[in-house]
Amino acid sequence: MTVTRYALQAAGIKGSGEYQEVVSPYTGEVIAEVEQADDAAVEAGLAQAEETFKAGVLPPYQRADILHNLAAQMKDRHEELSLTIAQEGGKPLKDARVEVTRAVNTVTLSAEEATQIDGEQQAMGGTAGNENKITLTLREPIGVVSSISAFNHPVNLIAHQVAPPLAAGNAVVLKPSGDTPISALKMGEMLQKAGLPDGYLNILPCEPPVAQTLATDPRINYLSFIGSAKVGWHLRRVAADGTRVGLEHGGNAPAIVAADADLQKTAQICLPGGYYHAGQVCVSVQRLYLHRSIADQFIDIYKPMVESLIVGDPTLPETGVGPLIRPREVERVKSWVDAAVAGGAEIVTGGEVLEHNCFQPTLLKNVQEGMDVVDKEVFGPVVSVFVYDDIEEAVAGANAGPNGFQAAVFTQDINTGLHAAKKLDFSAVMLNDSTAFRVDWMPFGGRNSSGLGMGGVKYSIEEMTQLKLIVLNL
Repeated sequence: MTVTRYALQAAGIKGSGEYQEVVSPYTGEVIAEVEQADDAAVEAGLAQAEETFKAGVLPPYQRADILHNLAAQMKDRHEELSLTIAQEGGKPLKDARVEVTRAVNTVTLSAEEATQIDGEQQAMGGTAGNENKITLTLREPIGVVSSISAFNHPVNLIAHQVAPPLAAGNAVVLKPSGDTPISALKMGEMLQKAGLPDGYLNILPCEPPVAQTLATDPRINYLSFIGSAKVGWHLRRVAADGTRVGLEHGGNAPAIVAADADLQKTAQICLPGGYYHAGQVCVSVQRLYLHRSIADQFIDIYKPMVESLIVGDPTLPETGVGPLIRPREVERVKSWVDAAVAGGAEIVTGGEVLEHNCFQPTLLKNVQEGMDVVDKEVFGPVVSVFVYDDIEEAVAGANAGPNGFQAAVFTQDINTGLHAAKKLDFSAVMLNDSTAFRVDWMPFGGRNSSGLGMGGVKYSIEEMTQLKLIVLNL
């Protein structure tokens, strides 16, 4: 297999000369080598981004044209990008194809929003002496955006962390995940071909100690981080004064199934909700709260569905569940499942390590709060079942703990659904849909420990711009 070497994507900036191997999580083979940025390269990248931004903001129509061009290239290279995701990230090819389609939409939405960033006129005359004043608000780009990304959606996350800030008129310094940098570098290459001037996007793969500067440097006006809560909150604490911060972490998403729910349909929805990308999704269904009257029936429906999932090579179109990203993640998930069983949980199906870094899709019951598979984000193909008698009990269980990203309620009674939705302490509540549901124009972000700020194209642009007030005294 030919191993491709990728240099830094930063105009005129030299890397360390050292290359990091990118390894297929399924085969263990080296599929690429990516040049690493050292401290000097990061310094140069930040300086260039700041100088580029201060030299003059690209007009909105030009930003829109560049992003539309990027979207067109992504469509042309759709299958190539999909296969890259499967190879470097282990996401099954059929799901990788969906991701690329979504990413094209993310970039297109950003292009459309680029020409719609506006302000408003404020009403005056509410107090004496101000009746002859007119006030206007404008939204201006915030400056240099530092985007630190994750491995699990290596094209669409890059689209979300690059296209909206560019649409807003900012310059971006990007650190892709060390596990999946190839997708980001291909996106950068396409942006160059789309006409993005040098300095507006510097892609700097680097190790965590070097990457710390991409959070702490005072030239950074906005930090966008996707990853673990431990790292994200640390970066917020060490960010420079005045740096605005957006954090997207994870959670242990709950789905409440009421006694009147359509069980067959609910099971079909919760299947990909829990096992898509081997559970390596921040809003993956992790906890199922089943009403006692339907719990056994639901499990009888759900279990064969879980067992029917095809686990294996992510580059094959029939595969439903691929590998975990690293061997140590397989070991961690196995240890959490074993600890749960030792504590009284029962394995309904799964629970075993498979070859090629895969883990058997697993369903647990008789779990308890305090177990890692319940309280922490598993980020693996494990779903745990609780049984409840009253909806208030289910809501209280769902709300237990520090996370608050997305939740779901399945019921045919709108009153039950809305009652639970109002009481669930989550940023989003889906009624009769998966906790993992997302479209790229909707607001998306965690509350409590699950994050800070709000994603989604329009909402990201608002976060990455700043308000200016102009007062005219006539």
